Amino acid sequence: MSLTTLDLAVLAVYFAATLAIGFWISRRASRSLRNYFLGGNSVPWYALGLSNASGMFDISGTMVMVAWLFVYGLKSVWIPWLWPVFNQVFMMVYLSIWLRRSRVMTGAEWIRFRFGEGAGSHLSHLIVVLYAMLIVISFLAYGFVGIGKFAATMLPWQLSTDPVTNDNLYGLIITAITTIYVVKGGMLSVVFTEVLQFIVMTVACVWVGIIAMQAVSPELLATKVPAGWDSIFFGARLDLDWSGILDAANDKITKDGWEFFSAFFMLLLVKGWLQSMAGPRPDYDMQRVLSARTPREAALMSWFVNVVLLIPRYILITGLTVLALAFFTDELASGTDDANFERILPLALRDFVQPGLLGLVIAGLMAAFMSTYAATVNAAPAYIVNDIYKRYINPHASERNYVRMSYATSIAVVILGTAIGFAATSLNNIVEWITAALFGGYTASNVLKWYWWRFNSYGYFGGMITGLVAVAIVPELLPNLAVIYSFPIILVISLAGCVIVSLLTPPDDVEVLKRFYLQVRPWGLWRPIHDLVAAENPGAEANTAFGHDMLNVLVGIVWQTALTTTGIYLVLQDYRRLAWSIGVVALTSVWLKYRWYDKLENYPSGYASAEEPASESQARPGMNEQL
Repeated sequence: MSLTTLDLAVLAVYFAATLAIGFWISRRASRSLRNYFLGGNSVPWYALGLSNASGMFDISGTMVMVAWLFVYGLKSVWIPWLWPVFNQVFMMVYLSIWLRRSRVMTGAEWIRFRFGEGAGSHLSHLIVVLYAMLIVISFLAYGFVGIGKFAATMLPWQLSTDPVTNDNLYGLIITAITTIYVVKGGMLSVVFTEVLQFIVMTVACVWVGIIAMQAVSPELLATKVPAGWDSIFFGARLDLDWSGILDAANDKITKDGWEFFSAFFMLLLVKGWLQSMAGPRPDYDMQRVLSARTPREAALMSWFVNVVLLIPRYILITGLTVLALAFFTDELASGTDDANFERILPLALRDFVQPGLLGLVIAGLMAAFMSTYAATVNAAPAYIVNDIYKRYINPHASERNYVRMSYATSIAVVILGTAIGFAATSLNNIVEWITAALFGGYTASNVLKWYWWRFNSYGYFGGMITGLVAVAIVPELLPNLAVIYSFPIILVISLAGCVIVSLLTPPDDVEVLKRFYLQVRPWGLWRPIHDLVAAENPGAEANTAFGHDMLNVLVGIVWQTALTTTGIYLVLQDYRRLAWSIGVVALTSVWLKYRWYDKLENYPSGYASAEEPASESQARPGMNEQL
């Protein structure tokens, strides 16, 4: 592909600015582990929200979502529930507040806060570190594959005559640049660079959307897609027939195993609801919540992610899809493998973005990769250094020593993730492995830890171990079963491990449970612990907001889905449906203003403000001050 001198200059300036920010901030970040991993809990919620949105705006996910929209049409709006995308609604409604109240640094440290310091807690702590590393390395491999495919198509230099090797070499170069600024600057570097990257990405998204709207009319698009492509509604089956238009799309639907779309949708809903109730996984999303200045700001950050992310991202996704449908159907018909569909994004940019502007768009999409990769890399050393090295190996080292260990750990996990990326061929396969199998082994233990007092540290360890074992053996025992449909089997096996082991072992230390309950105040099966806490703290009230929170979650999912369709209908120039989407966004926003925003509080009743760190108390006038 040919890039002009101006395009190359834009890319050079972007990479130079990104690296400069990392080195500029590195001096402050290296003062302590809390500065390095959490930015010293000093970053405002809106900056964290932009950073988190930037981290979720990954190029690999965007390439997959373009392929989904191309093949499945508007029904692809539901497919990201695989992740599940609506976990951010659960986070904003209540889970970000609960998590931030713990005041810990990592998910593994949270385990000690919840279960104490006994043998079971140590086992649970170690299994969370292991799981966090599996998540981080899987996402690094996923990012490596995506950026390699994108860069090899978009950049003008041929690094190898072998296409796979060429992809991998580009992936190596860009991941190396990203790793440099993350390792030097930690969380502060990640946040500041991601704010810059999000601005660049948003400009690129709008630009691509405008190009698509000018190049493709609704009438032209209607001749390129099968009946029902433009509807989000569905029956028992998908009922999209690409025969005579693009037979390879029918092959992909068959290969994915999602033809019975109603069953697939219900599985997504149940799976997504359970995984969302489990709280954030031990990755960059959790680190952003723990980095917030207060619990209230953690919730606002999760809300802001939805506001700033969905519309521009889907403007880009829809713009690229529309251009590909109108002009690249024949080129995509040259094969039936997933890689052809995953290359829709670079193919559309290649021919439709004018010289000069192309450099900015490529920089924006490079930023999408770098922000996600950076956030993932930053999460890894927090677990290895804070939860293993500092706790078990060298507890009395200097802060500078811990930060240096973080540098080494970041580089090591990048190398491992890159090595796995070399062996991967399809983004879709990695997505299914992460979202269905790996998350399935995590769900049961991490739901019960919030909502059931009798669930103990041994039960957590037992559930995680059985879940991870099931992740390894179920796909092997049922090789013809689509990965997504293995989730219920893995979940049931893990849940059995949780409950059986918990009931066969004694409860955790009651003092640990009382402290957790007093500080976090979850709803659920906590009555015995509440009675003990209330006897000692008469002002401590039980959390009776279960129904209120679940209703807000339902409204929030509708709100989030309408934000998604707003970006799509805008680019499709379907103004009638666009008006409906905007109306739903407006109505649900009013509901959330009065039923969620106005009722946010930092800490629950009866929690002693004397225990609050000075950095938090300075961030607001009162402990239970409402917005």
